[in-house]
Amino acid sequence: RLVHLDLKGAAPRAQYLEQVLPLLRALGATGLLLEYEDTFPYTGPLELLQAPHAYSPAELRALLSQARAQGLDVVPLLPFPLQFVLKHREFAHLREVKALPNALNPHKEESLALVKAMIDQVMALHEDLQWFHIGCDEVYYLGEGEESKQWLQQQDNTPEKLCLSHIKAVATCLASSYPMVTPIVWDDMLRGMSEETLTESGVPQLVQPMIWDYAADIDVEGKVQLIQKYRRCGFSKVWFASAFKGATGVNQSLTLIGHHLSNQLEWLQVASRSPVDVLEGIALTGWQRYDHFSVLCELLPVAIPSLAVCLQALKNGGYSEKVKENVENLLGMSNLEVDTFTSTSLGTFPGSNILTLVTQVSFYLKSSVDELLERNRYVTGWFSPYHRKRKIIHPIIIHHFQPDAVSLLSKWNAVLQDLQAAMEQVFHRCAIEEWMEENVHPSLQKLQQVVDDLDEA
Repeated sequence: RLVHLDLKGAAPRAQYLEQVLPLLRALGATGLLLEYEDTFPYTGPLELLQAPHAYSPAELRALLSQARAQGLDVVPLLPFPLQFVLKHREFAHLREVKALPNALNPHKEESLALVKAMIDQVMALHEDLQWFHIGCDEVYYLGEGEESKQWLQQQDNTPEKLCLSHIKAVATCLASSYPMVTPIVWDDMLRGMSEETLTESGVPQLVQPMIWDYAADIDVEGKVQLIQKYRRCGFSKVWFASAFKGATGVNQSLTLIGHHLSNQLEWLQVASRSPVDVLEGIALTGWQRYDHFSVLCELLPVAIPSLAVCLQALKNGGYSEKVKENVENLLGMSNLEVDTFTSTSLGTFPGSNILTLVTQVSFYLKSSVDELLERNRYVTGWFSPYHRKRKIIHPIIIHHFQPDAVSLLSKWNAVLQDLQAAMEQVFHRCAIEEWMEENVHPSLQKLQQVVDDLDEA
């Protein structure tokens, strides 16, 4: 049971992750799937890939050593296709399609040299790895570059074969230097391929596919058949991938636990109908962005109750009153709801104060400001945009809503001060800034502006 930490946005400080590891272990995790992206401390020509808040080698070594001490296997994930690399001008010449940083040009020798250099640097910081996830999902626009178009014009060449040869090249690159490490790939590019194409490619002997589906009602029968198909093609083992957050809305701020719990229960059904020896494990994904360029979805501390419920359900083969009690004890929460957004009761797990404050902001900030500015008759009738622009107001009207506006503003400023302080313990400034600009500023600035306009009027 691997917990996926997606670090391509709002990457928590290393100290926070170290606080969380013992909890993950207690909840039933047996490993971590670490998607570093731009938070890895690359060196040399790759140094420019680092985000300003990337982890230092010392921080990563300490984190990895604590994971080992907790008995957690670590599986690094390098997300080929490499949007976070190809967005840089220095690597733009390796794009499959010149204008789009979506896929690596598989025909260039330099592309493979880049892949190898990245794998080598990640491997150098990790010890005793058994698996290495090489991504290979959603390789959009592969086959649309000029060299690929020429390649596809040759007899018997197809987009599927191009994709498989790309996977094979990356997997071989890993296997040739690190024969003890098994590559894992996302399976979405493989699902629709014929058994013959897959079998002939030689890919099944090189990688283990990770079958992902984050829906609350997955097609269990379809998944069972897909596993059988993969076995017939020669894949020795498969992985499942469920989700505990980051899969129900691109800009979602709170995690609906019920959706993710249903997802785990469906995967348990697939597992119960699959041969025991075929399943290597399950990764509980926790996406932080839908891709490198999209906004943040639920922050990690906000989704810890969901992760706890999901891990415990998988560990215990289902979810019951007893499992619920266990989760509540481990999180220090009284009454954890799975069918509504998490209650505002504070837990004792690391970052639980962030969950409480984010819940407050998500539920009440916009609605309280809208209530005042769009549904208060004194504002809409006597202090409309027309009045505000000209700074006209009848003095008596001010008394009808200025006290409410000022008190609402000071209430939210106090909440946001607490939230800012709580977030600083866990995140770097860039993540806090982004979250506030997306989720707080639109409403707060409207409120501030009306108070300012009232003062002037």
